[in-house]
Formats: sequence, C-alpha cells, structure tokens
Amino acid sequence: MAEAPAPQGGSSLLFLTDEQLRKGIEAMFFAYRGFTADPDRILEGREMGRAHHRAIHFIHRSPGTTVSNLMALLGVTKQSLNRVLRALIAAGLVEARVGRRDRRERHLHLTEEGARLERELSDAQRERMRAAYRTAGPVAVAGFRQVLEAMMDDESRRQYEALAGRSG
Repeated sequence: MAEAPAPQGGSSLLFLTDEQLRKGIEAMFFAYRGFTADPDRILEGREMGRAHHRAIHFIHRSPGTTVSNLMALLGVTKQSLNRVLRALIAAGLVEARVGRRDRRERHLHLTEEGARLERELSDAQRERMRAAYRTAGPVAVAGFRQVLEAMMDDESRRQYEALAGRSG
C-alpha cells in the first residue's frame, strides 16, 4: 500500500510525536546553555549573573527606560529588580536619573563602562548566533525565528514587537 503524501506547508508539524517534541525541548535547553555560557563566564568575574545581563541588555535597547518598564519587560518583581539594579549601579554600570516630568520615576541608562560590558556580552552572543545561522542557512533561520515567535504569549509578543520597532 502506498504511503500517503506528507501534508503541504506547516500542517505536517501537527503530527509530531512526543519523542520529537522531547528532542526539541532538550535541544532548547542545551542551546540556551551554550547561548548563555560566554556571558556567564564574563559576568562571573564581576559576581553577577543572568539577571544582571538581561537588565543590561534591555537598558541598552531602551535607554532611559523606567524601572516600571524594565520590570514589565523582564517579568520580575520590584524587589527582585531592585536587587539587580542596586548591584549594577554600585558597580558603575547603570545610572538612574530622576524623571523630568515625574520626579518619582527613575530612568535607567548604561554608563560608559556599562556600555562596554554590554558590547562584550552581546558580541559573544552575536558570534555564537552568527556561526549557528551560517551553519543552518537562511531558510532555517527564518523558521527558527517563526518558532520562537510562535512560542511567545500575547504580552511577550507585544513587548518583542515593540522593542523590534514593529508594533502597530
């Protein structure tokens, strides 16, 4: 008996087995470990970790962002973010400026040293991404981004699109 042709387009993805999904989940875990390894090593010498890296990344992407905005972007509590920000400010990597319109607001900016550290962290990750993208090719790169975007909940997707300048 002839085997039925595979469905066209993305519909064939509806028939993934639990084993195929498990392999994808494990690949994500190991890829994330690789993706964060270089920044982890860089930050280890400063007694900082991934929470500090995430804050530095998003302050760089949105200079002048408020503490409230950063809290929402990172999905963390005020208490948790305050611990991270205190360490970054004490290390001379971030400065909090009083808001011009609302003096209760604190607008976050990287210092020169913070910008240097952000470049070092991002360069390491960009190089890993660039090598992986070259190996995978343009079709896989586009598909990978589609998968990541499809995994985002509505609020995360809105934040991602706004950050990417594609909201509207």
